[in-house]
This record gives sequence, structure tokens and C-alpha cells, in this order.
Amino acid sequence: MDAMTRVPPPAYLAAGLLAQRLLVRDRDRPGPMRLAVGGLLAAGSAGLQASAMATFRRHHTTVNPLSPEKASTVVEDGPFALTRNPMYVAMAALLAAHAVVRGGLRPWLPVAGFVVLMDRTQIAAEERAMRTNFGPAYANYAARVPRWLGPTH
Repeated sequence: MDAMTRVPPPAYLAAGLLAQRLLVRDRDRPGPMRLAVGGLLAAGSAGLQASAMATFRRHHTTVNPLSPEKASTVVEDGPFALTRNPMYVAMAALLAAHAVVRGGLRPWLPVAGFVVLMDRTQIAAEERAMRTNFGPAYANYAARVPRWLGPTH
């Protein structure tokens, strides 16, 4: 992987959360609807993250995003049946939850930045490693399951 992908994805998440805070310093107090939506998104994010990590562990494969070449199998069940990257979807959802609670449009900029950064650097590097390690098995999985959410192509 290139140097940019040597930064752990949680560090990008932390940077995104900090950027949201800096972008909206003087915010209004969130009302009950924003708190409820943000809370639901955050809870869903935590559940998705925990489920993805448990699924990796159940398959005895690495959860370390900086060493995708150490993956021992293509994981296709659990949340990986819906998205190839449930951990990054969960991180983006946490940023989205924070954006909802902070209010306005500016806190959505780090959400978009995180998604683009993960998509173009981290995920691209991981997918190269998976294609090298698992060939057609990974290619078939990638053809069936979207990178993020929604249609595969």
C-alpha cells in the first residue's frame, strides 16, 4: 500500500469529527429530533462496527486495515453480505450522526471527505490486495456486493 493508506482509518474518523467541531463552533442546541436521529445513526454505526469485527474474528481473519494482505478468507456473511466495507460505512454513519447533531450543512463536508478519502485510498488498496490474494473468489464477491451501499455498479 502507498504511504497515504498507512494512516489508520480511525485517525481519519477522528480528524473528521474534529473538523466538524471546528466548522460549527457556534451551534444552536440540538432539539429532540436531531438528538434522536443522531443517536439512532450513532447506535446503528456502533452495532454495524461491532458486527463486522465479530464476523471477521469468527472467520479468523485480520481486522487490521493496514495489512489486508494478511486476510485469510473472503468474508461474505453478516454485514459483508450487504456491503464490502461495513466498518467504513459505520465510520461514515458516525460522522453523519455527528453532522445531524451539530446541524447545518458545513458538518457534512467531513462526511463527504471521509467517504472520498476511504474510497480512493484505503478501500482501493485493500481491494488490490484482496484481488491478489483471492483472485476470482474476491472478484465474484465484488460483483455481487456493493463497495458501500446500494447497487454494485
